[in-house]
Amino acid sequence: MKLVAVSAGLSTPSSTRLLADRLAESARGELAAQGHDVETKVIELRELAVAVANNLVTGFPAPQLAAAIDAVTGAHGLIAVTPVFTASYSGLFKSFFDLIDPDAFTGKPVLVAATGGTARHSLVLEHALRPLFAYLRATVVSTAVYAASEDWGSGGDEYTEGLPARIRRAGGELAALMAARPAEETSEDDITALERQLSDLRFD
Repeated sequence: MKLVAVSAGLSTPSSTRLLADRLAESARGELAAQGHDVETKVIELRELAVAVANNLVTGFPAPQLAAAIDAVTGAHGLIAVTPVFTASYSGLFKSFFDLIDPDAFTGKPVLVAATGGTARHSLVLEHALRPLFAYLRATVVSTAVYAASEDWGSGGDEYTEGLPARIRRAGGELAALMAARPAEETSEDDITALERQLSDLRFD
């Protein structure tokens, strides 16, 4: 089972990458506890920025970018994490997903997350990220995770879940969707057999 996390963080070290790593580890741990073998990959968009820009202009991806796109399209589950710029996802984040065939996301379990300097930007999850992947017909998990600067190291209080608890809950929800989906998917052999049956039909 393949789990891919996409981080659009621009700095090093990056809180966006840290959040992506923690979400991936949460989902991977839950799947492993259920007996699933999980291959985890984190894609740093910062390293692909020039390739993304060139692809938008030329229409042809460089090998490293093509490998990243293949990893996303072939994943059984996706974690998408962006920093907040001007109350929305970053341009690099959007440009990368613009390069991928929209049909590749149909039914794919996706966990959306974002980082920012203040909690006031947390609604970016609902007014930008969730609509983007809903448009792509992905299955977006119920819990989205936003991490403001003050959330790191905070355990929450009696009224609010802390960041670690939200990460565990979101990771568990993604793992549940990933574990359920393979049994529901139609194999290539089934598709081939169906196509063969349809080709044998004659319509008068």
